[in-house]
Amino acid sequence: MYSLGLYRFAKAVVFATLSLILLGGMVTSLGGGLSVPDWPTTFGYNMFTFPFSQWQGLVFWEHIHRLAAALVGALTVLLAIGILRKESRPWVRGLGVGAVALVILQGIMGGLRVTELSTPLAILHGCVAQGFLCVVTVTALALSPQWPQVQKDPRVPSGFVRWNWALVAVVSIQLVLGAVMRHLHAGLAIPTFPLTPEGTVFPVVHNKLVDIAFAHRVWAVVVALVTAIVIGKAIPLAREGRHPAFLERSAVALVCLLGVQLTLGAWIIWFYRPPLPTSLHVLNGALLLMTALTLAVKASRAPRA
Repeated sequence: MYSLGLYRFAKAVVFATLSLILLGGMVTSLGGGLSVPDWPTTFGYNMFTFPFSQWQGLVFWEHIHRLAAALVGALTVLLAIGILRKESRPWVRGLGVGAVALVILQGIMGGLRVTELSTPLAILHGCVAQGFLCVVTVTALALSPQWPQVQKDPRVPSGFVRWNWALVAVVSIQLVLGAVMRHLHAGLAIPTFPLTPEGTVFPVVHNKLVDIAFAHRVWAVVVALVTAIVIGKAIPLAREGRHPAFLERSAVALVCLLGVQLTLGAWIIWFYRPPLPTSLHVLNGALLLMTALTLAVKASRAPRA
């Protein structure tokens, strides 16, 4: 039995998580991560009673990020309760409980990042956010009334399924590199694109920040190549008219998201890291991961050719 209300609530949690990732991107892009120096209080106030008159400047972004995180945490707990009450599948119940554990861990890491002034915790905080998005995405897929239908879709080749999971892996690695680059302030370590300031493809001057920025660029090419392979394997299925219904939509979404991501990445360098495009780059990366994961999960569940 599938609960349409529970499925819609799970989708709301996914949307709230994406919104939180965007807010987190704005906080980092604006340099406001330590604008509120205490935790779990806000300048000594209870977080929920902090005077609105003091929501100004960078404090506004950091405080609204904390409130949004609390909202996502509460929604996740409610989702887990609904799953435990209505779901009989053990693995789905495990996803609900796991999501609660992850959101608690994420909140603690976010707080310790402030109190301990820890850059490694800030990087880990950004990476766990993407992991949490993956968990709630799979949870929403499992709660969908269309979940059983996927097993009745036309068959897909095993090689196509493997390449989908490879895409999930390479996008995840790119998001980790992005988190490291952002929190170490290496985004403009190579201030020109597509070539270096010396007019070369490969950096002439090397240091830690330059190497991180260049690794991020190189891995973007890997992501683009694996995406192209996935699309290339999807085209013959579409031409034969025997592809699952979800395949064409997901493939188009991947192409669009990859194009937007590469454009935003270039824009950030050309215009010296403006906060909004930089934050949208983070959000779009999360959407790319979510789309790749959705395609991989559905393809894995479909019958094999």
